[in-house]
Amino acid sequence: MTDDNQPTAQPMADVQGYRDTRQLPITRVGIKRIKSPVIVADKSAQQHTVADCSLSVFLPEDRKGTHMSRFTQLLNDYRQKVYSIGTIGEIYQDMLERLDSNAGTLEISFPYFIEKLAPVTKQAGMLDYQVSLSATTAANGDTTTSVKLDVPVTTLCPCSKEISEYGAHSQRSVISIDAVVDNTDQTYWEDLIVSAEEQASAQLYSQLKRADEKFVTERAYENPRFVEDLIREVAAELNKNSNLLAYRLEVENFESIHNHSAWAQINHQSQ
Repeated sequence: MTDDNQPTAQPMADVQGYRDTRQLPITRVGIKRIKSPVIVADKSAQQHTVADCSLSVFLPEDRKGTHMSRFTQLLNDYRQKVYSIGTIGEIYQDMLERLDSNAGTLEISFPYFIEKLAPVTKQAGMLDYQVSLSATTAANGDTTTSVKLDVPVTTLCPCSKEISEYGAHSQRSVISIDAVVDNTDQTYWEDLIVSAEEQASAQLYSQLKRADEKFVTERAYENPRFVEDLIREVAAELNKNSNLLAYRLEVENFESIHNHSAWAQINHQSQ
């Protein structure tokens, strides 16, 4: 006997699964800029941080829509998992399986903190770097894994030093590396950060006493760098890393005596 006051459970329509007749595939569809707590790990210990995440998949022409809730469910399921260059590809493959797609893109971008010691007093301080991990499907169907990072440094102008009777102008610069990686279990973004910082006129630190400031100022003066010098030095170091299949390298100097930036780019493809 049925209770007339008790609603009968009815199956809900899966509208996204309906057929579409317009014959137009969608290259990527998904969600962008959703924040999620994540655990990341590189050479040092695991680190809790907050990431901006973008997830999308290819949608064939005969399917009306994708299941957006599965993207957020994926992020929630991986809250206690560790994201790294070595694991981002595995998470990406799980995303494709859940969304029943053969191509897509997964990217997470987050601040990553490294403890740095002041050069003279050895005072400890934390410096943050912006890091992005991504996985996508290449034209040949393979999964491509990439790491992007921004490394802030100091550069001192060689021309200013040469023509001035005393002093030289310096500025904050950013080295941006966007690299496609292989042998991902042997590639670390901390190594890329260190190799980039070492090519600058001077590194940045969050904790500097007077002796440290003297050291950093004099080191910058002894190592002047045009934007061209800096990008070539960093590129030479990246070319030594056999785990980098390709990279786009950019350097921007936020000029202290001009109202514009100086900028350079090198694109490299391994043989």
